Amino acid sequence: MSELFNRTMTTIAPAPVKIIPAERVEPNRIKTEEMILNVGPQHPSTHGVLRLEAVLDGELVIDVIPHLGYLHRCFEKHCEAMTYPQVIPYVDRMDYLAAMNSEHGYALAVERMMGIEVPEKVEFIRVLFAELQRIASHLVAVGTFGLDVGAFTPFLYCFRDREDILEMFEKTCGARLLYNYIWVGGLSHDLHPDVLKMCRDFVKKNRATHAEVNNLLTFNKIFVERTINIGILKPDVAINCGASGPMLRGSGVKWDLRRDDPYSIYDRFEFDIPVGTGKMGTVGDCFDRHWVRMLEWEQSLNIIEQILEQYPQDDKTDVQKAVPKRIKPAIGEIYSRTENPRGELGYYISSKDGINPARVKVRSPAFVNLSLLPIISRGYMMADLIIILGSIDIVLGEVDR
Repeated sequence: MSELFNRTMTTIAPAPVKIIPAERVEPNRIKTEEMILNVGPQHPSTHGVLRLEAVLDGELVIDVIPHLGYLHRCFEKHCEAMTYPQVIPYVDRMDYLAAMNSEHGYALAVERMMGIEVPEKVEFIRVLFAELQRIASHLVAVGTFGLDVGAFTPFLYCFRDREDILEMFEKTCGARLLYNYIWVGGLSHDLHPDVLKMCRDFVKKNRATHAEVNNLLTFNKIFVERTINIGILKPDVAINCGASGPMLRGSGVKWDLRRDDPYSIYDRFEFDIPVGTGKMGTVGDCFDRHWVRMLEWEQSLNIIEQILEQYPQDDKTDVQKAVPKRIKPAIGEIYSRTENPRGELGYYISSKDGINPARVKVRSPAFVNLSLLPIISRGYMMADLIIILGSIDIVLGEVDR
């Protein structure tokens, strides 16, 4: 992949960095001839449930104010009226493009509160489905980002392969989007016997799609020139603002909870942590965030291949063996975090010795990353704002909760 990257770079001349005069973006200057433009919520690039209040000077973005709450469903308050297992279907509906990852994080948090150890077979299935879900999420991110820039064909290829992943999920638990599959202490269903073969076939097919999307989109001259030197997020700003996931790693910061704070059985697998390098434009620009997702897609395939090699196929352990008959943690609290496709997903759970959590607070990576939009959008053109928003890869179900 690095050879392809280097070979392609020689054919594309980097565009010059856009320098906006300071007086054009100075907030305290005399404001004249400014226009406020509402982008969304009924807009395909804002996912139909986000309103951006853009302050423009001509076509230059002076400021952007995201307005949230169009999809707010009181998830955290609902949890107080639900038992611990009943929370899982609500967790699914936060990041509905990565429901398996959300369930995994919640189940781990409650299991740590109760000191539950799940069977090895369950750990393998959980990580397998978490990485398949990561690829499915990145396929949506890459495909829709291409749409934002004006490329349609890669979107079709990405959704074609995502369909294979959803078929594996459907074959195992009967659901395609919202699963209620990863339970506290285990799983709702054992792995369907056909899934391992389907997974091997998928890896081979998906690697070809990965190369095809790179040729069609990533190294396309128009795509490169539209994404480099746009929406630059400096590493120190990313860290200070709490960015995580591809948003942080795109700025060159090598931080991934699967490696730096391991959970489940991730410490058994070898994989790289891709970061933005700015070889095409500037470190932390829109291209780097896209490139990191492309490389993470490839690393997830590597992890899946290792799981298929190590999976205990002769293990007949009941996947619900460690599921408690009654989930009632002792009085206490916990903060547990996992790496979902958008970054650090954290659950703070407080227990008052009941069957319902006293408090559940979610640290949403999509929410935190979206808060950086005003910082990385000022000084660019209105046409660039849509690309910058697409590079963040938000899911409003998790932002609003």
